[in-house]
Amino acid sequence: MKHDVVFRIGGEGGEGVISCGEILTLACARMGLEIYTFRSYPAEIKGGPAMFQVRTSKEFLLSQGSEIDVLVCFNQEAYDRHAKDLRKDGQGVIVYDSSSTKPQNGIHAILYEIPVSEMAKLELRNYLTKNIIFLGILAKLFSIDFLILETIIRQKFGKKGEAILNLNFQALRAGYQYVEKNITKKDDYLIEAQKSENRLVLSGNQAVALGAIQAGMRFYAGYPITPATDIMEFLARELPRFDGTVVQAEDEIAAIGMVLGAAFSGVKAMTASSGPGIDLMTEFLGLASMAEVPCVIIDCQRAGPSTGMPTKTEQSDLRHAISAGHGDAPRIVMALTSVEDAFYGMIRAFNYAVRCQVPVIVLSDQYLAQRTATVRKPEVTKVAVEEAKKPTSSELEHYKRFQMTDSGVSPMTVPGTKGGAFSATGIEHTEDCELSYEPDNHRRMSEKRWRKLNQILQGPDLFRRHGPLEADIGIVGWGSSEGVIREAIAMANAKGYRVAAFHPKVLHPMPNELGDFIKSVKAVIVPELNFTGQFAKEIRARYLTDVIQLNKVAGLPFTPNEILKKIEEVAETCLKQTHHKV
Repeated sequence: MKHDVVFRIGGEGGEGVISCGEILTLACARMGLEIYTFRSYPAEIKGGPAMFQVRTSKEFLLSQGSEIDVLVCFNQEAYDRHAKDLRKDGQGVIVYDSSSTKPQNGIHAILYEIPVSEMAKLELRNYLTKNIIFLGILAKLFSIDFLILETIIRQKFGKKGEAILNLNFQALRAGYQYVEKNITKKDDYLIEAQKSENRLVLSGNQAVALGAIQAGMRFYAGYPITPATDIMEFLARELPRFDGTVVQAEDEIAAIGMVLGAAFSGVKAMTASSGPGIDLMTEFLGLASMAEVPCVIIDCQRAGPSTGMPTKTEQSDLRHAISAGHGDAPRIVMALTSVEDAFYGMIRAFNYAVRCQVPVIVLSDQYLAQRTATVRKPEVTKVAVEEAKKPTSSELEHYKRFQMTDSGVSPMTVPGTKGGAFSATGIEHTEDCELSYEPDNHRRMSEKRWRKLNQILQGPDLFRRHGPLEADIGIVGWGSSEGVIREAIAMANAKGYRVAAFHPKVLHPMPNELGDFIKSVKAVIVPELNFTGQFAKEIRARYLTDVIQLNKVAGLPFTPNEILKKIEEVAETCLKQTHHKV
C-alpha cells in the first residue's frame, strides 16, 4: 500500500472546494501524519475555478509533490483542468461527480464514479452539502478516520445550530455509505494513522504572526489585502492577549506611518501587505532609513504588476524590495523559506531591525502564506530575542542620537528618557540631530547608515546549503521554493548527478558565502517565480558571472519534477561542453 498520497480537489468557487480540502488536511494531521498543502482560488467573491491540494505522508514532506495521486472532481471543468497532472503510470485515481463530469474515453487511471450532485439534491435536499459528501467518500475509500472527520465538522459547524450540524453529519455518512454499498476499491492508497507528538498545524501567515509575537512585536497596523490579510486577522485575535495592539488603518500609507510612530516610541512594530500596498509605503521606507527607525514590513507577494492576479503566487517583488525609493536608502531584505522558517525568520527579522536600526522587508508569497503544514512545536529559546541599543548614563549627558560609532549603530532612547530627547527627521542631519546640508556631513552619515548592514553578514542563519560538498551543478534559490529544490536535488543525486543547493535567507545584503558556492560548481541554475529573473540579475551584477535562469510565471509554484528536468538539461548540455573544453 502507498502512504505518501497527493490529493487534489477541484471545482467551482462557492462549491466548498477549499473547505473540503481544509477539513481533509486537518483530519490527516490529527491522524499523526505529515501534511503539506497548496491552494489556488479565484479573486472573485463567487465563481471561477478553485483548487486545493494536500500531500500527506508518514515521512517529512518538502513539497506539494509533482504529480497527483488522487483527483477529486466537483465538475467537468475540474476534470478538464487537472486530469493532465495525474500520475502517468495508470495508478492515479479520479473520484468524480457522475452527475456533472464525464471523463474522456480510454483515460489511463482508476475511476470512481459517484452521483454526488444527485445525492445532495435528492437525498439531502441541499446542494451545498456536496463537499461534505465527497469527504465521506474519501474517508471510506482511503481509510481516513471517520470519527475525526465528525469531530472537525462539529467544531466547524456547531455554532450554526443543530439543524446545520446534523445536515453535515448526514452528508458525511451518505458519502461513506454509498462507497460501502456500491464501490469496490481498486487502488492501493491508504491513509494510516501514526503516533506523533509535539506537532502543530500552521499556515505560513499564522507562523509569521506567532514568530512576530515571540520576537516582542506589540503593535501591528495594516490594511486588508490578499494574501496578507490572514496575518492581521490572526493578530487581531491573539495579540491583545500579550498586551499588544492591532489597528486596521485607512490605507497602507497610514499603516506604515503608524508603525514608524510606534517604533519611534520604542515599541516593536510591523505591518504586512502585498505588492500594491508595498508600493504605497515606499516614501516611508526612506524615512525609516534616514531616521534609523527599526521596523518590519511583510510582503506576501502575488502575481503582478498592478492588481495582477491577487490569489496567485509569484516572486516578482525582489527588486522593488531591494531598491524601491529615491536616494541610497539602506534596508535588509529577507525571504522566508517554509512554514517553520516563517516562525524563526520573524524573530531574526526583528533582531536585525533593532540591531541595525533599519527597516527589514520580509518576503513571503501566496504559496507560502496560505500553505498549511505540520511543523515541530517551536523551541522558543532557539533564537534569542534582541533589544535596541540604549545609551549609557554618560552618553545621556550630551546625547547624540546619531552618534558616530564603529558599527554605525547609535544608542536609541524612547520618548520621556531624561536627557534623551531627539528629533527624528527625514532631512539630513548631524550626530546631534541638527539639520545639515554640508557635503562632508552627508558623506559621513551615508557611510554610517550603510555600515550598519555589516552587523548581520557575520551572523548565523544567513543561508542553508543542501547536497554534497563537491558538486557539478549548483542550484541557487530563494524564498518558498526551498523544499521543492531540496526534493529535486535528492532525486537528481539518486540518478547519479552531483547537485547541491544554496538557499540564502537574507537576500540584501547578499551573504559572502554565496560567491564561494558559485565558484565551487561548474554551472549554476537560479529558479524563480518571475519573468525576468530578478535574483539571477542581482547575482550577475554582484559576481560578474553568468547563471542559468529557470523562470516560471504562471501563478503556480515549481514542482520537483520541473527543477529535475532543468538539472538533467544542464547536465546534458553545459557540463558536456565544459568537459569538452577542458
